[in-house]
Amino acid sequence: MWITPEEVLLANALWVSERANPFFILQRRKGHGKGGGITGLLVGTLDVVLDSSARVAPYRILHQTGDSQLFWSIACGSSRKEITEHWEWLEANLLQTLSTFDNDDDITTFVKGKIQGIIAEENKGRQTQEDEDCGKFREAELKMRKLFGMPEEEKLVNYYSCSYWKGRVPRQGWLYLSVNHLCFYSFLLGKEVTLVVQWTDVTQLDKNDTLLFPESIHVNTRDTEHYFSMFLNINDTFKLMEQLANIAMRQLLDNESFSADHSLPKPCKTLRNVSALKRDLDARAKNERYRALFRLTQDERLDGHTDCTLWTPFAKMHVVGQMFVSNNYICFASREEDLCQLIIPLREVSIVEKADSSSVLPSPLSISTKNKMTFLFANLKDRDFLVQRISDFLQRTPDRLCGLTGQSVSHSNTKGRHKSRNSYESLMNIAALRHLIVLGRHYSSSLPTAKNSLLHIYQKDLPEDLGPKATKEKMKEESWNIHFFEFGRGVCMYRTSKTRDLVLKGIPESLRGELWLLFSGAQNEMAAYPGYYAELVEQAMGRCTLATEEIERDLHRSMPEHHAFQNEMGIAALRRVLTAYAARNPGIGYCQAMNIVTSVLLLYCTEEEAFWLLVALCERMLPDYYNTRVVGALVDQGVFEELTRECLPLLYEHMQDLGVISTISLSWFLTLFLSVMPFDSAVLLVDCFFYEGIKVIFQFADKCDFHSATSRYLDNVVNKQTVSPPIPHLHALLTSGDEPPPEIDIFELIKTSYEKFGSLRADVIEQMRFKQRLKVIQSLEDTAKRSVVRAVMTESAFTIEELEELYVLFKAKHIMSCYWGASSTAAERHDPSLPYLEQYRIDCGQFSQLFTTLAPWNCGLHTISLAARLFRLLDHNKDSLINFKEFITGLSELLLSNGIKSSMTWSQLYFTFRSYGKTKNPLEQELYHAIATVASLLLRIGEVGKKFTNNGSKKSDLQPLAGEVNPQPDKEDSSGEAGSAQSLVSKALAEAQLETPPQPTNGSDEEAKDDTSISSYSVVSTGSLQCEDIADDTVLIGCGGGVAGAGCGGDCRRGSAVDADWSISFEQVLASLLTEPALVNYFEKKHDIRNKMAVCKTQRAVERQISSSSDHELAHLT
Repeated sequence: MWITPEEVLLANALWVSERANPFFILQRRKGHGKGGGITGLLVGTLDVVLDSSARVAPYRILHQTGDSQLFWSIACGSSRKEITEHWEWLEANLLQTLSTFDNDDDITTFVKGKIQGIIAEENKGRQTQEDEDCGKFREAELKMRKLFGMPEEEKLVNYYSCSYWKGRVPRQGWLYLSVNHLCFYSFLLGKEVTLVVQWTDVTQLDKNDTLLFPESIHVNTRDTEHYFSMFLNINDTFKLMEQLANIAMRQLLDNESFSADHSLPKPCKTLRNVSALKRDLDARAKNERYRALFRLTQDERLDGHTDCTLWTPFAKMHVVGQMFVSNNYICFASREEDLCQLIIPLREVSIVEKADSSSVLPSPLSISTKNKMTFLFANLKDRDFLVQRISDFLQRTPDRLCGLTGQSVSHSNTKGRHKSRNSYESLMNIAALRHLIVLGRHYSSSLPTAKNSLLHIYQKDLPEDLGPKATKEKMKEESWNIHFFEFGRGVCMYRTSKTRDLVLKGIPESLRGELWLLFSGAQNEMAAYPGYYAELVEQAMGRCTLATEEIERDLHRSMPEHHAFQNEMGIAALRRVLTAYAARNPGIGYCQAMNIVTSVLLLYCTEEEAFWLLVALCERMLPDYYNTRVVGALVDQGVFEELTRECLPLLYEHMQDLGVISTISLSWFLTLFLSVMPFDSAVLLVDCFFYEGIKVIFQFADKCDFHSATSRYLDNVVNKQTVSPPIPHLHALLTSGDEPPPEIDIFELIKTSYEKFGSLRADVIEQMRFKQRLKVIQSLEDTAKRSVVRAVMTESAFTIEELEELYVLFKAKHIMSCYWGASSTAAERHDPSLPYLEQYRIDCGQFSQLFTTLAPWNCGLHTISLAARLFRLLDHNKDSLINFKEFITGLSELLLSNGIKSSMTWSQLYFTFRSYGKTKNPLEQELYHAIATVASLLLRIGEVGKKFTNNGSKKSDLQPLAGEVNPQPDKEDSSGEAGSAQSLVSKALAEAQLETPPQPTNGSDEEAKDDTSISSYSVVSTGSLQCEDIADDTVLIGCGGGVAGAGCGGDCRRGSAVDADWSISFEQVLASLLTEPALVNYFEKKHDIRNKMAVCKTQRAVERQISSSSDHELAHLT
């Protein structure tokens, strides 16, 4: 490529000149290409270890004038072909012009200006990308593509210098982390090491610190393990590897390929040697931590954060922490955990003003809300810029766009997640929505469950309880009222350690729904999208889908012991909420256990509140729990086992011996203990869960796992402070024995779990979740593979091991299409609703690649044409894609069935005849002569058939294909001759042991022209050959009764008419083939698919090796 001219003082140091003229010199780097000796080895090693710029450009062009010792580098190239093109352009366009100059300085100025103009012209279309990715990083990306044979679609994220342990010897080199691959390259004194690992193949990723591998990163796949060490910043590298592996697992789980997030805020300044993708991933990681910390929605984007202090009126002190600003919120988190946390939605902000600075309170900022609360921040580093950003976000807040009416318009759903607020303009306005709700048949604001919770509806007529339990409940309510007065109420409440203490003591039933909405973040989402639930209900109710059928089956199994769900009111409310969520998130739809959780939510919330709580649970607090494979629950189950092994090793070994960990714990996570504990006790655990998150479930599970495995421990956990009427626990009733076991107080159990396991942090849980996610998803992939193999075994003659290897190769092609582009999108190729063996599909190009490697016969340049014909034959639904079942069917037909009777035999013979025509191999010569003999026999059969037809025989059972011209029968036909010809054909068919051919059915013109049809009467003539398959030297039969060859030219061939009378059936071809033992042996020979699959596995490595080989090595390969 052309490069900006740079001065070069020592032109010949470590370089070899290959071409020269009075103005330019073409040079090759020592150590690249042929020769070089020990100097070349040393130079090549230095280029790799020291990461010099020459590692990308082994060739360069220098400009020099006269006797000047100063050179200018104007072009570089990664291959001889590239640099030669530049050299030839210089000779053709500049040499004559430069010879007219008299001054050397003018020559140099002209050359520099010309090269800079060329570069500017080339960069017009890609100026943005060039600005984002600096020159050195771009060189590294080009190097990665050259070394590993990657296409331009494969984007490099970052690269690091490190050592790769090959055996016990470390190899210093460079680790390249791209979106889909982990690559390593090392070249030390002639020893080259190349490694490529797909992220989708990674089963384990750890950071180790052992005596043998100090400060190393351990990467495991199903077959190999790799160690990398000697990183400059191992933590940064490992975090990036975690992110890329997570993206790959998401791709396996949801079939969603990686795409850059263009809505992320742009950095203030471009970081040197850091790619735009790396900045993208760093921003994503920050966004995820920010959203998880404050329970915000998935579309929230962190704009920035800064250190500051917050004045806390309840403590009369300034708390040190960080302020976070995003498009809809201002948040604060204290440096000390649980000291103070604050969330201020911008929709609630009324005034933002800068207060006067002082030595005591530098750079203060005051924010006031609509509910008369004022928050004072200080010690802000760049207060003016911060105020400007907040003002910009306030102007874009929907409330202000609507005149601060508090109204916004609902939005439609895409892939289970709502769109951003920018999509509101395309939806109905709020007045129309209200009218729809009033007139709607399914949901209305007048419904009892639209205004009150089910518990409130069924308890409002009960007499007031004045007992000790009711008194204690009143005391709890009073404690919360005092807390609200001191710390605020609603979304802008100060959240401190005192808040958590009150939650642990139990939330009063009258406040439970309100506080669940607050702590989960569902209140913010519900306030942002009013009317959304009502619209979903109207759209979804009345439709019959798989999800609605499953919902109907489970409605009456949802807390049947509770009186609220023993009548139509509670059942109807539950139906609406579940159906609305299934319509919102079709990727999840409905999963068992969602009904149990939702029924509990409806007891304490209205329908709309319960819906938004369910959204918060399924999409943020319990990610991937409620999908078809309950991946999230399995991941957390693995985390629970790991925590048990670390904290309670003896207990873990005992439970492993019993084999009960996975059996008893899955329902704990899916239902938040609601299905295994009495309701009054489990709901207190739900209180803690909404405030603390998943760590509460792990703490509680670790506390009670041993007892649950040995007795009915959880059945007897009681809440002695509940004021609700007792609700029978079905599990306890079904498993009760003769003697009632001792009761356990839920408050003591929660308190003990916090004391023993309260040190568990959210970041530690996320780290453990990542490790388990790799194991779980790869285990599910292995299970899917085994299911596919079992389903296909009965329809193919391959062994189990062969089918598993073929499945891996087939799926690899599908996954490659997801991130390297194809004729159709990944979503079109992957349908999770189909059986496993039909989910993944490949197109004709990918099939041709597999066919070329796995096919038993080599047809040279015609292999692609043969593969295309077979693909058309296997593509039954004509969608230009085939699934694994169809792929195995075609491969079995070629490799393991009676090959001579395959429908591909004639195409194979045709291409084999052309391939072996000039060969000197005796076996191939024998095949060539056998094909020629068969062709001669077929010509005679065809001529006999033509004569027979022209003599006017009666119409026989051999009906012509659609598209053939039916000849008129001649009245002077000789019946004896016809009978003789028919008997000869019948005899040949009998010798071939074929059944009587069935009557062909009339088809379309395209089907008649396709010679891959398995019809018994496929016509072997020019009409049966696809136009793209006919080369200039193809021999065509039936062109005017003669032969059209290459000598006629293309026009002669196109103008020749097809002799419709000349035709032979497939059975005639088959009978003729059976007369030649050489052909029979060739097609009946069994082929070992294992060797072919091994070649297919290494094919990618071979391509990389050739692409990175020197010219000298390529010459030897040739």
